[in-house]
Amino acid sequence: MSTRELLTKASDLLAELSSTPSFQDRRELLDVLFDALLFIDSTGQLYAFEDYRKHLVSDDPPRVLAAFDTREAAEVWLNEHPEPPSSAYVLVADQYHHLIFIREQNHRRLFPHPVLEHYLGARMREGLPPPVASFSTQAEATTWFQAQVAPPLQAVIEIAGAPHLAVWHPHLNHRSVHPFSLAVRVEAP
Repeated sequence: MSTRELLTKASDLLAELSSTPSFQDRRELLDVLFDALLFIDSTGQLYAFEDYRKHLVSDDPPRVLAAFDTREAAEVWLNEHPEPPSSAYVLVADQYHHLIFIREQNHRRLFPHPVLEHYLGARMREGLPPPVASFSTQAEATTWFQAQVAPPLQAVIEIAGAPHLAVWHPHLNHRSVHPFSLAVRVEAP
């Protein structure tokens, strides 16, 4: 079933629930859900929503909105953006940062966030696949990754004997390499 069909069926379900007496006390919550579905469709976000849903069920690294070479470039973008997102991850020098914008106060903030470290930790707990390539230096790995015409969304590579995750962010056409040594070590429940 297409995403458009799913949104239509979800809207129908919300309309049906809102007319049910047992849901009358939660009418405002149902209205918010219905409005969110209408927002996705009426603002042309259907494909972005579809991509987001695919990402949720994937095993891909956390999604980023943008990538910047320096913190200064990220700050300039954030401060000059007329309406930045309320919350998103961005890469700054290939490190994950969380972006926060509070419209009512025009509060804009960008700070490092360990979401990737947790992601890498989860991958390590699951067990890493064999590396697809091995390199002596970071420069060799970067050159190889940049030369890939159709890079994988993610691949384990080895640099100087240590595992790294090579990540391609296709919506940004940005490639980054992250050492698994950054992984947060958390015991599985």
